[in-house]
Amino acid sequence: MAAGPRYQRIADLLREAIRDGTYAPGDRLPSHSDLAERMQVSITTTRNAIQVLVAENLLFTATSRGTIVRSQEVLESVVTNHVRRDRPQSAHDIFSEIARTAGREPSKQFSARMEPADTDVAHWLGVPRDAWVVSRTVVQYLDNEPWSWEVSYYPRDLAELTGIDSPHDIPEGTTRRLAARGYPETAHRDTVVARPAGADEAEVLGVGTGTMLLDHLRIGAGGNRIMRATRQRSLAARNRLAYELGDDEGADLIRKTLGAPHPPGNSHSFGNSLVPRSP
Repeated sequence: MAAGPRYQRIADLLREAIRDGTYAPGDRLPSHSDLAERMQVSITTTRNAIQVLVAENLLFTATSRGTIVRSQEVLESVVTNHVRRDRPQSAHDIFSEIARTAGREPSKQFSARMEPADTDVAHWLGVPRDAWVVSRTVVQYLDNEPWSWEVSYYPRDLAELTGIDSPHDIPEGTTRRLAARGYPETAHRDTVVARPAGADEAEVLGVGTGTMLLDHLRIGAGGNRIMRATRQRSLAARNRLAYELGDDEGADLIRKTLGAPHPPGNSHSFGNSLVPRSP
């Protein structure tokens, strides 16, 4: 090993073991104490070494499962026209459908609450600051690996009228629920920025603070009102956005030329489909 801090040398050994396939994506590393014993170093040294690789997005930590090797696959989200007449019906939300199409096993943690709108949410929804809104939060996982953190905000009256103020997840997705209750979303505006993760985002997504994220904001409208604002954050290095705009014939031609599959169904909250791509 090259000279340097001991934790850095341990990190170099683990990094090489990941790169040569000794530890594959999804594998759990030995515990900090086991690594310390094997390497004849302190637990603090192994913990610091692990944090180096977490910051490099090679590992993530799961409370009940330890330290896991992160997939290096890049997932492309194809953003299409989110309101299509030929949209297939399903008892599951689109995230589950498109994740399985990409050969990944989806899961999620859901929560909902009523809260006063802060300055940003009030601006996005066009409501007074501190007006009550319903927020629905989903942390989405692929093969138990944190993939995205999504929070959607709805005006309180609309949420109560359509039943999306429920404290439970909605299997078919909120966009489908709104449409079924007579409030279809007919337009949206997307804003995408890349920026460093804050401490709360790093904790939720299992990355180091400062890791570059894609911060994707969608504001949806229907009829004469703003219906929702959805903010999704995911790892910039592991996700790519591709927008398909225009008629179906042209979009199909582009897909055929690029060898890209047709997006399954239509959309989850953002109108995306996950397509595996090489890094």
